[in-house]
Amino acid sequence: MVVFGLISSLFDIITFMTLRFLFHAGPELFRTTWFVESLLTELAVALVVRTRRPFFRSRPGTVLLATTAGVAGVAVALPYLPGVSVLGFVPLPAPILASVILIAGAYVAATELAKVRFFRGRRIVGRSENRFSTP
Repeated sequence: MVVFGLISSLFDIITFMTLRFLFHAGPELFRTTWFVESLLTELAVALVVRTRRPFFRSRPGTVLLATTAGVAGVAVALPYLPGVSVLGFVPLPAPILASVILIAGAYVAATELAKVRFFRGRRIVGRSENRFSTP
């Protein structure tokens, strides 16, 4: 968990620096971008860490996939909805939205790589194997 936490922190810093130094984002734009990026990365990482297999080769259950896609869609659409200014959100310009998607994709790739390295060399215990039985 320490490794996954460090990866998350690294990508938080990348996001902060991108917003501050590349886009010179003010508070509302920063808040909106941070909300969208955080939600997208956490949804994606939940799909990555749920299985030992590569996440793109292990289809999640229909309900999990549908709710994840639905929440991701709402997260991206929310800044463009009327009345969202009460939350302090503003519409995201296309370059910032593209950066969010790029950063989230890199975060998912880094998490997948860390997961593969974590499980490399570990024995998989089958469901039918009783680990507590004596020979």
